[in-house]
Amino acid sequence: MPALSSQEVVMVVDEANRPVAELPRHRVRSENLRHRTTYIFVFDRQGRVLVQLRTAIKDMYPGYYDLAAGGVVAAGESYEENAKREADEELGIRDTDLEPKLDFYYEDEGNRCFGRVFTCVHEGPFTLQAEEVESVAFHTVEEIAAGDVSPVTPDSLLALNRLLAFEKAEDVRQ
Repeated sequence: MPALSSQEVVMVVDEANRPVAELPRHRVRSENLRHRTTYIFVFDRQGRVLVQLRTAIKDMYPGYYDLAAGGVVAAGESYEENAKREADEELGIRDTDLEPKLDFYYEDEGNRCFGRVFTCVHEGPFTLQAEEVESVAFHTVEEIAAGDVSPVTPDSLLALNRLLAFEKAEDVRQ
């Protein structure tokens, strides 16, 4: 399935993340309807996060740094299918296990989404989707926290913080 254009159909969900409609992406964005998204955190073997500089033509947070690959889940598409598609389209990542980690909800004045976080280890090479990704570079969590990359998409920052808390809790349980 190709990248979603403004006319492509997105799954709209209710406050419990149950599907309620299938609408064009431009309506989901313009009406700020709840939808599903994926967040794929790509790490290198040193544990650094692959950070993307979004292009100036993105519909959400143009020119921001994104801490995760991913995107809007299309109608009829699962989180897992979307994560595989987005990792391939945005970064050229294929044949790499994407490990599902956690689900969360994000909301701001222009975005309401249920996100599923995936992780993988991949050090490249990367093939960037020209319409979406201007450049990529690995950064430490400490560099990100210090604001060395800014501005950062707020939803991906929340997703990273949730992932780090989840991983810390997992370490405590083991």
